[in-house]
Amino acid sequence: MAAPGGGMLDGVQTAQPPGTDMTGICFRDQLWLNTYPLDRNLVFDYFALSPFYDWTSNNEQLRMRSQHPLDLSQLTKMTGIEYVLSEVMEPHLFIMRKQKRDGPDKITAMLAYYILDGSIYQAPQLSNVFAARIGRALYYIEKAFTTAASKLEKIGYVDSENETTIPEPKAAKETIDLKEIKRVDHILASLQRKLKRRLRPQIGQELEFASENSLPVADHNLWFNVDFVLERLLVENSEV
Repeated sequence: MAAPGGGMLDGVQTAQPPGTDMTGICFRDQLWLNTYPLDRNLVFDYFALSPFYDWTSNNEQLRMRSQHPLDLSQLTKMTGIEYVLSEVMEPHLFIMRKQKRDGPDKITAMLAYYILDGSIYQAPQLSNVFAARIGRALYYIEKAFTTAASKLEKIGYVDSENETTIPEPKAAKETIDLKEIKRVDHILASLQRKLKRRLRPQIGQELEFASENSLPVADHNLWFNVDFVLERLLVENSEV
C-alpha cells in the first residue's frame, strides 16, 4: 500500500512532499488512538500517518534505520528537511515543527503542526493571521464611522423638521447647530477616507514581510505581537 502523499512510477513507490498550505484539512485516526497511547514516544508514529508528513524527511531515514525519528543526536548530523517536537502537554497537545537544517546549529523554521486531543492540524501562516486581524479591525472602524454619520444625519433631519413646524425665536441658534452637525459629519467622512488610504499601504508592507519570511504561527509566539502591530497602525492613523 502506498504511503500517504506517495505515488507510483514504473511500479516503484515515490514519496512526494505535502503541500505548503494545508490549513483547511484535519487528520484523525480513531482506530490508532483506540489501540495505542498518545504520548511523546509514539506521537511521531501517529503524525507520520497524516498527509502532513514529508516522506523525504531526515526522520524517515532514521526510521528506516530502526532508529528513533526524533533523536536529535542523529538529526544534527544530517542536513535537509526534518521534524522536531517543540512543545508537549501530554496527552492533549503536541506541537511538531517542520524545519530545514543546513548544519548542526543552522536551522530555518518552515511550518508548524499541532496535535490537539488526537486531531492533527497545520498552524496558519503569520501573513494569514495579519490579514484576518487587520481585516476585522478595519471592518469595525468602518462600521463605527458609518453608524456615527447616520446618527448625525438623523439628528439633523429631526432638527430641520422642528424648525419648519414650530417657529421659535431661537431659530438662528438652531441654524448654527445644524451647520455644526454638517461640519462634524464632513470631518468624520474625511477621516474615514484618509484612514483607508493610510492603512492600506502599511498593511501591505506588514503582510509582505510576513509572507516573505513565511513564519509559522506556533513558533516563537508569532515572532511579533499582532495586537501591538494593530494598535500601532491605528494610533498612527488616528493622528491624521
